[in-house]
Amino acid sequence: MELNHATRTFMALGHPGRLSVFRMLMRLAPSGGRPTEIAEALGLKQNTLSHYLGELETCGLIRSVRQGRSLFYSVDLARTAGLVDYLVNDCCRGRADFLCEAAEERTAMSQPYNVLFICSGNSARSIFAEAILSRIGAGKFRAYSAGTRPGSQLNDFAVAILKRNGLDTDGLRAKHVSEFEAPDAPRMDFIFTVCDAAAAEECAPWPGQPITAHWGVPDPVKATGTEAEKGLAFAKAFSELNRHILAFSALPIEQLDRVALQRSLDTIGLTRA
Repeated sequence: MELNHATRTFMALGHPGRLSVFRMLMRLAPSGGRPTEIAEALGLKQNTLSHYLGELETCGLIRSVRQGRSLFYSVDLARTAGLVDYLVNDCCRGRADFLCEAAEERTAMSQPYNVLFICSGNSARSIFAEAILSRIGAGKFRAYSAGTRPGSQLNDFAVAILKRNGLDTDGLRAKHVSEFEAPDAPRMDFIFTVCDAAAAEECAPWPGQPITAHWGVPDPVKATGTEAEKGLAFAKAFSELNRHILAFSALPIEQLDRVALQRSLDTIGLTRA
């Protein structure tokens, strides 16, 4: 990355609003989001958001594609990696003492791997993921789930889907993410957000630098129509998460470095039926 381009990029990020948009899109990476969703999550007016998105796209940090009638914005991961590389290896001359603290904080992974699935409510999607991985990955993984919204309860449709698929529902309960932020909580190796609302929320860095990915699945709780139509929405969400977790559990985790593992997890999240 040459100096003038780096300067324009740092200037684009040197504004609280634009930086907030970029940080949110990074949490949704590599899939991204629609302007209406971004504006709602960040409490921005549409015209203000459009200006921020335009500035970030002009400098190459994000890109947009049209899907139907909507524009869909996502981070350009290659360009962002180039910016980080420029900052670390060019500006800072690759000094190891600037990076050693982060490296020392990183926890070495070993089986069984602790995996946390996060959703806004912990009533259906994240509960599905916890139950599926508990069965598929028994012995290799310890599965947990939590929600960012207090006061959630298991959804009756979700419980019915789990029982229909032969999954154990004993011991499953809705939990708040704060349970896993306590000093004595299990240290996670992997953290997955399974809804866009949870991914968009601000959260402190997790101890041990777990590998994270966003596997956004449509919210079946918002389904309308007959009881059968609502049940179908829950079945579709269960099926999509089941495919993701089957692919995840089959990864040769111990043979992959963090970069290869991250790319594999991102690819899984982009896979649709």
